[in-house]
Amino acid sequence: MLTDMQLQQNTMAELRWEPSVKAAEIGVAARGGVVTLTGKVDTYAQKFAAERAVERVTGVRAIADDLTVALLGVYERTDSDIARAAVNALAWDVEVPEGITVVVSQGWVKLAGKAQWFFQKAAAERTVRYLAGVTGVTNAITVEQQVPVKAVDVKANIEAAFVRNVELDAKTINVAAHDGTVTLTGTVRSWAERVDATHAAWNAPGVRFVKDELVVAR
Repeated sequence: MLTDMQLQQNTMAELRWEPSVKAAEIGVAARGGVVTLTGKVDTYAQKFAAERAVERVTGVRAIADDLTVALLGVYERTDSDIARAAVNALAWDVEVPEGITVVVSQGWVKLAGKAQWFFQKAAAERTVRYLAGVTGVTNAITVEQQVPVKAVDVKANIEAAFVRNVELDAKTINVAAHDGTVTLTGTVRSWAERVDATHAAWNAPGVRFVKDELVVAR
């Protein structure tokens, strides 16, 4: 088990390793497996990249992201400009379904609408995340599949996917499915494995919501 200092040092090293992040501007604290990020970044994309970098570090059990987006002049845009750019970007992305609405307030983008698959919801968020002027994203898109699937089949499909995935330890993850909601419980070896398990569960037909109750083992 890593000490708090070792976890802090490893996290700082991973941030320095990530070329899209200005590690020198990010403060890192670690306590009991919880890593806290502080400081300012130039774009929301950098904030997101910093989170993903921390997720890759062994020993991270939770992340408190207190980074703030302080836009420089070159990245500043009005809400109207961001909204127009977002609508155009979503229209050009083949993975984004039609009917997604965009609301922008002080650079923060809220997405709403319906998608048939989670990857479509994720694609919409990914598309607007890297637009200049964006300070944050709220993804309120709901996943609603038209074809009903039995809960027992949802559970079996997800468990089979876990077994196929070399990155996941299927024996330590429990799956429960009811009325389109999948609940994951048990332990995983890393935060990255937790993310992989959640994404794998979302890929199953009939899933409308994934409740992640997985715990990263110490």
